[in-house]
Amino acid sequence: MSGSFVKKYSILFLFMTLFLLLPLGLSVKAETFDRNQYIYDSAELLTAEEAAELQNLASELGKERETAFIILTLNGTDGKILKQYVEDFYDEQAPGYDQPHGNTAILAIDMKERDVYLAGFKKAEQYLDDGGLDQIRDNITPDLSEGHYFQAFSVFLNTSYEYMGYEPSNSSDGYTGNGSGESPEGYNGYDSGSELENFFFQWWFQLIVSFIVAGTAVVIMAYRSGGRVTVNARTYMDSQKSKVVSRYDNFVNQTVTRQKKPSDNSRNGGGGGITGGGHSHSGSSGKF
Repeated sequence: MSGSFVKKYSILFLFMTLFLLLPLGLSVKAETFDRNQYIYDSAELLTAEEAAELQNLASELGKERETAFIILTLNGTDGKILKQYVEDFYDEQAPGYDQPHGNTAILAIDMKERDVYLAGFKKAEQYLDDGGLDQIRDNITPDLSEGHYFQAFSVFLNTSYEYMGYEPSNSSDGYTGNGSGESPEGYNGYDSGSELENFFFQWWFQLIVSFIVAGTAVVIMAYRSGGRVTVNARTYMDSQKSKVVSRYDNFVNQTVTRQKKPSDNSRNGGGGGITGGGHSHSGSSGKF
């Protein structure tokens, strides 16, 4: 009886021990991920020098924005769509700037299907929303199509860095800009619109507008100075004595022509979403 009692509680203790160690095993897997590596060139599209240069650039820009900028190149995704592959990568590897599942921006390309997908997690989801990632993807797609992969990856890193220097318009998590918005060396940022505003306040521009407005007013007054013609075809017609009794229109036929709207193969949806692990993200996908 005593031996059976000990055996029963030994098995119970074993199950409890495994149950308690399971989360620890998962956290160990996340901690073994090298959070200082940003370039994963599985498709071997870059030379060793190019990969090292992009690694240094991603590290430098990532520190300023407190975000891990990651690039993945693949030759197939084991049957997954590229978006799902990126989501699983984030769930399983737990990348982030300073913690597992932290601020991360990912560019992934699959050479087998010629797919490209961009995603932003945590703070990057706010600063790099679906629309911003669409613009970045549009900018790098020509270089990807022509095989200029180093150039495309450089543009991704620099442009993502630039976008994350400006306060997002729809921020709901209290994020504030982590940088002044200054461009890194060798990169020309987009204009904020100040030049356009200064253009409207130039004296010569206002003078031209004044002449145009004044000239239009003079033409309208001259046109109306001759009086208006108020006589028409019905002015002298006596409707009581007219031979015209009634009028009507006959509808004869109608022709409807339908044409299929052409599809844009460069965009195939796949915006943001939620990973299997419950992490929301922004996104943009397409072909190259």
